[in-house]
Amino acid sequence: MKSTNQVSGQEQARKASTRLHYLDWLRVIAIVGVWAYHSARPFMLQDWLINSTQTSPAITFLFLIFLGSMGMPLFFMMAGVGCLFALRRRTGRQFAIERTKRLLIPFIVGCILLSPVQFYLEWVHKGWYQGSFLQFIPVLVKDRLHMLMTTFSPSIFESLGSHLWFLGYLFTFSLMALPLFLWLKTEPGRRAVASLGKLGERRGGLLVFILPAAAVRMSPQPFFPGYTDWADYAYMLIYFVCGYLLFADERLVRAIRRDWRLALSVGIITTLAILVGLAAGGQQWVTDPRSLGFYVGWGLVGVNGWCWTLFALWFGMRFLDFRNRWLDRGQELIVPFYVFHQPPIVVLAFSAVQWHVGLPVQLAVIVLGSLVVTLGLCELVARRVRPVRALFGMKPSWQPEGT
Repeated sequence: MKSTNQVSGQEQARKASTRLHYLDWLRVIAIVGVWAYHSARPFMLQDWLINSTQTSPAITFLFLIFLGSMGMPLFFMMAGVGCLFALRRRTGRQFAIERTKRLLIPFIVGCILLSPVQFYLEWVHKGWYQGSFLQFIPVLVKDRLHMLMTTFSPSIFESLGSHLWFLGYLFTFSLMALPLFLWLKTEPGRRAVASLGKLGERRGGLLVFILPAAAVRMSPQPFFPGYTDWADYAYMLIYFVCGYLLFADERLVRAIRRDWRLALSVGIITTLAILVGLAAGGQQWVTDPRSLGFYVGWGLVGVNGWCWTLFALWFGMRFLDFRNRWLDRGQELIVPFYVFHQPPIVVLAFSAVQWHVGLPVQLAVIVLGSLVVTLGLCELVARRVRPVRALFGMKPSWQPEGT
């Protein structure tokens, strides 16, 4: 007869080897969504690296208001879930080394090889600089070194890496949260998770997590309103930690499956409320901290993001819990696709927005061209050149691993 310790050990091993394919699909779909978002970015109403004179309110609504509220929160929540499974088969030291290889090294490589051309084209496009690319490099280095010496903000990740700020965020989150995650594996930590899991036994219990998300969204926002500044950093950190906690207790996972209608309903209602607020007060509704509407608006953003993120997880659980060769290929190329995708978009957009053609033609050129170039770089460079694999967070010889 097997002892309790043997059974417990076998159960942990089983959990560690069980891969949640729907999370893999959601990661792949989210990466494709980021590529689509950046491809459409030149045509949105808000400023970006490259801007077309032709803008689309419909594109702006779809990406910034609807998909934007859950896009990055979902990314960071899934990253938190990934930490849970990674720490089931790694020590804290192994985890830190693995995150350095998978996140920090691609960030540094991307900052050196891919970001300068994006900044150069942005400066030329906006009339900030005239001169050759080689002459621009020392100017950019001097400017960024000054930022590093004078700025204490997570926005430095965007200033150095443009779209690669996500990797910088994720790397620092992983190290910051590691002591907490390791403590949650101890007996007192497991008791704390079990107490939190009781929320899953009550219908709507997961909505309690809205409180920290909304509070963090509202409180630093008046002081750090910039994109990727401390308000965004704290908000995404909440989702990262919550991803770990939600999947640490099966009762919370079951609650996601059970309460999807509630999450969808609240998500729709808050989306409509945000649209009404924007229509009534414009962007000032969420940019003027002297008004009550500012805090109502950002509170709604917190509620909206949480509910749509839960709904996205349910959608994956319901329809995407399977594996095929496309998923395996997508998993392998997630990091290099993310690292490579934006420079081709910026290069193509720099030229396309100057053409005297309609928005659909400009958009089609950017979408199709950037997809071909990005996939080509992933397949011909990142995937096939062995020394390059490590630079972009890929394993020397890739095969699906259990989570």
